[in-house]
Amino acid sequence: MVYNTFSQHSFNVISKSLPDRFTEFVSKERLFVSDDKLFLAVSGGVDSVVLCELCHRAGMDFTILHCNYQLRGPESERDENFVRSLAVYYGKKLHVKRFDTKKYSEEQKVSIQVAARELRYQWFVEKMDEWKLATPAHRGHCLLLTAHHADDNAETLLMNFFRGTGVAGIRGILPAHSHFIRPLLFATKLELMRFAKDSRLSWVEDSSNLSDDYTRNYIRHQVIPAVRDVFPKFEENLQDNLERFREIELLYHQSINYHKKRLMYVKDNEVHLPVLMLSQAKPLNTIVYEILKDFGFSVAQTREVIHLLDSESGRFVESATHRVIRNRKWLIIAPVSSEEAETIVLDGPVKFMATSDFSFTMEETDRPNELPTDSSIACLDRELLKFPLILRKWKQGDYFYPLGMKKKKKVSRFLIDLKLSKTQKEKVWVLELNKKIVWVVGHRIDDRYKVTDSTNAV
Repeated sequence: MVYNTFSQHSFNVISKSLPDRFTEFVSKERLFVSDDKLFLAVSGGVDSVVLCELCHRAGMDFTILHCNYQLRGPESERDENFVRSLAVYYGKKLHVKRFDTKKYSEEQKVSIQVAARELRYQWFVEKMDEWKLATPAHRGHCLLLTAHHADDNAETLLMNFFRGTGVAGIRGILPAHSHFIRPLLFATKLELMRFAKDSRLSWVEDSSNLSDDYTRNYIRHQVIPAVRDVFPKFEENLQDNLERFREIELLYHQSINYHKKRLMYVKDNEVHLPVLMLSQAKPLNTIVYEILKDFGFSVAQTREVIHLLDSESGRFVESATHRVIRNRKWLIIAPVSSEEAETIVLDGPVKFMATSDFSFTMEETDRPNELPTDSSIACLDRELLKFPLILRKWKQGDYFYPLGMKKKKKVSRFLIDLKLSKTQKEKVWVLELNKKIVWVVGHRIDDRYKVTDSTNAV
């Protein structure tokens, strides 16, 4: 069904509860503030239309983003035209992106659903990056709001549970993750639909949502109704459990971090684990896996590594990048010989990474009152970084803008000025983002990525 006319009356018939609960949820979860730049992902469906209405009523300024995947012929064009009229109605800026989703799916050898997801989030990040580059002096964050609601969260939890994704999977969708915000997680689909009808809002229906061909739709149309027949308060109970699961995940990571600090001894580019202490740690399986996963080891290899606790010296288990070696009273995690490769891709913050010349950690923190002066520590503005980052040996032709300078300088000249020997120069690496050098590792950061008074996260 398509509702394609707007009425001024939609602002007069106001739900007494949903707008208030919306603002309370935003405040409670600290999702955004008035200084933040908000982009709204709007498909034209009832969920995203309600999100627009709630943001409008709360007096928030926002820009609408719409993805046309060109998968449903005239229906896709109808959706795009509807969102264009929606932007005019609210008096908001609109950006539309048309994707060749089928071509991308074939080229990347992924499903249509995965292709659509990858394409839209790549574009969302691009739009936010464009805005940040165009308004460098803006003090707030740039955020992308999506219309995921409580039913989506329940479906995600069940899908993750059946797939076996562990603690991170059963806590469902987070209200905020990086720059992506889900401010409707407090409300059910039924509540959103009731609000939309009471407020006489207009929306369009996506016919693909009616099909059980997709896993999520099968969960939505078949599994959840069957569970609801047996447990009428299924959604309410699940929502309460999601809150508890989020807290359980926090406690889980606190415990894992405690064990890592107690058991992991970093020596140059290796990590040493005392066999006796590790063998007494509980739950052993989980602790060993959490230590190993950052070094490329799979869940299946966890048991193999545990067997090393009772093996003789010289035995080892190997991942693509590291070996765990039993050496007397220690397990040693060391890079394999192929790790001499001079290019490493970082898909996200790393708790520990070893190259042939040094090891390092990366973490995100609030802006400190005082910045460290140690050249082995790089403090960078988190808002200006995006993954993947490239860590590699420097090469001729590289240049950057050394901290405190407004002019670029060749890395080769910079190293000469430091009076480094030929051997020392051969051990210099750089951290690169989109072909721009962020840090000459261990020596100087790029001035464009420095921490300033407006920096929030480092």
